[in-house]
Amino acid sequence: MLPLAGSLLAGLFGRQIGRAGAHWVTILAVAGSFALSSVVAWEVFFNDLPTMNYSVYTWAVVDGFQFEIGFLIDSLTALMMVVVTFVSLMVHIYTVGYMHDDAGYQRFFAFINLFTFAMLMLVMANNFLQLFFGWEAVGLVSYLLIGFWFKKESAVKANLKAFLVNRGGDFGLILGVAAVAYYMGSLDYAQVFEAVPAVAGQQMSVFGGVEWSVMTFICICLFIGAMGKSAQAPLHVWLPDSMEGPTPISALIHAATMVTAGIFMVARLSPMFEQSATALSFILVIGAFTALFLGLIGIVQNDIKRVVAYSTLSQLGYMTVALGVSAYSVAIFHLMTHAFFKALLFLGAGSVIIALHHKQDMREMGGLARYMPITAATAWLGSLALIGFPFFSGFYSKDMIIEAVKASDRAGTGFATFAVMAGVVVTAMYTFRMLYLTFHGTTRMDEHTRSHAHESPWVVTVPLILLAIPSVAIGYLTIEPLLFGGALADAITVLPANDVVAKLSEKFHGAFAFGIHGFVTPVFWLAMLGVAISTYVYLFNTQVAAVAKARFHWIWRLLDNKYGFDVFYQKGIAGGALMLAGGLSKWADGRLIDNALVNGCARMVGQCASLVRRLQTGFVFHYAFSMIIGLVALLAAFAWLR
Repeated sequence: MLPLAGSLLAGLFGRQIGRAGAHWVTILAVAGSFALSSVVAWEVFFNDLPTMNYSVYTWAVVDGFQFEIGFLIDSLTALMMVVVTFVSLMVHIYTVGYMHDDAGYQRFFAFINLFTFAMLMLVMANNFLQLFFGWEAVGLVSYLLIGFWFKKESAVKANLKAFLVNRGGDFGLILGVAAVAYYMGSLDYAQVFEAVPAVAGQQMSVFGGVEWSVMTFICICLFIGAMGKSAQAPLHVWLPDSMEGPTPISALIHAATMVTAGIFMVARLSPMFEQSATALSFILVIGAFTALFLGLIGIVQNDIKRVVAYSTLSQLGYMTVALGVSAYSVAIFHLMTHAFFKALLFLGAGSVIIALHHKQDMREMGGLARYMPITAATAWLGSLALIGFPFFSGFYSKDMIIEAVKASDRAGTGFATFAVMAGVVVTAMYTFRMLYLTFHGTTRMDEHTRSHAHESPWVVTVPLILLAIPSVAIGYLTIEPLLFGGALADAITVLPANDVVAKLSEKFHGAFAFGIHGFVTPVFWLAMLGVAISTYVYLFNTQVAAVAKARFHWIWRLLDNKYGFDVFYQKGIAGGALMLAGGLSKWADGRLIDNALVNGCARMVGQCASLVRRLQTGFVFHYAFSMIIGLVALLAAFAWLR
């Protein structure tokens, strides 16, 4: 409740408390949440606090069906609470420097505090109603934050795009929740999970008499919601455009809040997803496609924030792949490590943008390491974590995902194995391309920009340093308890036949041994191949990129056009909707309703009136003759009826 209180104070009383008051109130609120979350995590992981599942109050009762607000505190919740509040706290502190001169300073702090509250409500929920509340709340606040600079047309279009695409995903989610309520008679997680075995064997007719497993239908519908929030293809198109918002919100959306909601939800609902191999294979293939093919787009991006954004899409694909092979704990492990190094990379990009007066094109950068040593050093640490260099946090989580895929025999693992292995090369290529174009090589800045380039203030660099620490060490410290020590056992359910993590535990001999072994695996050498390609192309022979672009122009165009997804949505979906609306406006509204019905009735009345008017002559003998004719007709009718 602390971030909600901070949001209300900064948002409703921003003028009274001033700019400094707004950031102090909201930062202290999130710091308090982080402190309390840390206490909860300590009790859960070190003092064996039992799972707490309780209802706060009943919101409504409809025909005996209860809608409740309640909380579930277990190991998964505790982990997510700490990640969300810590990253949010770093973003709040960073915002003081980044948004220093912005006119909407208080409004921005109110929004990011509200964002934190919404995400905490989502991860702490013990029922689908509260999950849906948090789900839609993070969507609403993301809309407000992506379009924060509402006078900028591209920002308005980006937040509308995010809102509409997520409505598509949320349609699947609400169908899934409705099916849960219908078949299981409750929205409470515990009661739903108890009902899963009884529902698992049931069939339903979706359309055309085709029989579906009830659990497959429910799980696929719920995952469609996750595809929207966690930006899985083809519902990924909103995430790169979310870069139109200020950089702090980019970090918060991409690292610890909105995009992780879908991954968290599938892990939370693991008892349900375990009952549908079809749904898990669907998840696996979607994640594998996202991990590889959306990562490739990052290679041709020139906006520094968009490179990091496509990296997020790819890494979310890796997490989804882990979910698809029932390695839920590994997916959450990668979610945690990714939150730290991705927030670091986004905030590092923001530090560069501050120094260059809001220039974001990497072709206008270069050689910044000598002007911004702290930003450059932390960016290197975040990049090494991202490519999975041994002993860095990303190495432990990403390599475990790859090993989990290899150990699984689920349908689709062949394609998934290829995708996650090839994705290692791609990740290293776009990551080191970004590093070299931004911090090393020849300076391409104009003289004015170069003369004013300098390291960011401490409110920016301190969060970078604090995020760099877990980016390096958190994987080493937590891999054993989280994956093999049973720390998440109370929150995640895996059928014995699907337990790939148990298979991995047989080969795991400690974090240090795993790190040493990482230097001799194919994954490491694939990463080094990507690093070598970028090093040669962007440091030693910079003409190669231009030659390759000219020679393989069709590939570059394909990637630059993002495989045509945006064109399809804009011209196919949006354009088709506009054509349909235009047709309905012209034919249904214009010709049928207006012309035929409304105007037609008026014309008919006019024509009848014109006809009747001819009978009104003004001559008395005409009226007398009409009366005689009418009297004769009445007498004839009376006689006939008699």
